[in-house]
Amino acid sequence: MATKSDGRLRPQKYPDELRERAVRMVQEIRRETGESHGVITRVARELGVGTESLRGWVNRADIDEGRRPGTTTADAEKIAKLEREVRELRRANDILKAASGFLRDRARRSPEEVRPLTSEEVAAVVEFIDAHRTKESGGLRWGVEPICQVLEIAPTTYWSAKTRPPCARKIRDAELGPAIEAIWVKNYSVYGRRKLAKAVRRAGLDVGRDQVARLMREHGIRGASREKKRFTTRPDPAAVRAPDLVKRNFTATAPDQLWVADFTYCSTWSGVVYVAFVIDVFSRRIVGWKAARTMHASLVVDALNMAAWARRGSSLEGLICHHDAGSQYTSIAHTDRVAELGARASIGTVGDSFDNAMAEAVNALYKTELHRNPAALAANGGHWRGLDDLEIATCGWVGWFNDDRLHSELGDRTPAEVEAAHYRALAQANAA
Repeated sequence: MATKSDGRLRPQKYPDELRERAVRMVQEIRRETGESHGVITRVARELGVGTESLRGWVNRADIDEGRRPGTTTADAEKIAKLEREVRELRRANDILKAASGFLRDRARRSPEEVRPLTSEEVAAVVEFIDAHRTKESGGLRWGVEPICQVLEIAPTTYWSAKTRPPCARKIRDAELGPAIEAIWVKNYSVYGRRKLAKAVRRAGLDVGRDQVARLMREHGIRGASREKKRFTTRPDPAAVRAPDLVKRNFTATAPDQLWVADFTYCSTWSGVVYVAFVIDVFSRRIVGWKAARTMHASLVVDALNMAAWARRGSSLEGLICHHDAGSQYTSIAHTDRVAELGARASIGTVGDSFDNAMAEAVNALYKTELHRNPAALAANGGHWRGLDDLEIATCGWVGWFNDDRLHSELGDRTPAEVEAAHYRALAQANAA
């Protein structure tokens, strides 16, 4: 036995010639003397080889020559080869599975295409190889060459990309990527490609929409999508209903001409929380809101009172307050408060969501951008516990909605900017 550097013994590798000679000697002695007992031990001692090693060689030779049942060396080699091929196929299959998810929408060349990879596709492949090269399948390491073989890419493509110094675009991408992601996170992680590109340019970064889209893919950034509207209000058949003064014409030429109102419900660990909003149609500003554990008339009245307080100093005479036919809005408390403000109530058709489309759109945004938003839930430390934490978060969201969120209906401006521009133009007209 040979000795390792740490002092431990390791099996000794015997030359093939010595193996064959030892086996031949055992077989010759057995034929000549007819003895079998002790022959292997004697030959092993004479040749200086291990007894058990020699016994294994002799047994293997007997099997190969048909004197003993078992798998021959040739068959064992075939089986080992087939087993390795199976492991290699399993590895190739695992590589393809991993690559199909990792490279989706990033490396778009199909097997039928004959063209060089784009720089973006090469970068995606390099990233995939770096992330998976040390993995194993069936005892086989994935490695660079096997991955390249499965993906039908020359290994030199990978090694060249790894040793090539970063180009100007890569350097700029390394700077822009984190900045774009930070802007996305700051905006509740809801912006898609178009709005994020607008927000990035507003932040002073010179970047195009296609570049933003590419960096979004690389950083795993996606815009939020809304869910279907669920109805919360229930009409009161006995209540006196105001006429529909809007007729789905949700337009206004100045603030405080038309407000729309609605409320929605939000699930929390401690029960349902109802949130009511009042929106100014001219600027899309949320002028009033209220969160409560019940959907009594006080919910919508308090939201209306907040809107009136927010517009203090402005005349609300002639203002139209439009909402649906829910019992909360047709209640005496709400209709009296609308009249006290000098405003007129307006109610759309029962069960027709289009008759209060703008308010319901705000509800949908609220549910998507805050209540069900994974980023908002993560910032909250998990699902909403109850009224208190949802109310605090709603206050922050309303502030962002009014002052920072870009609205496509407003030409990608914020409600605050729209109102400021209106009053600035009004002041200039009065000064002229």
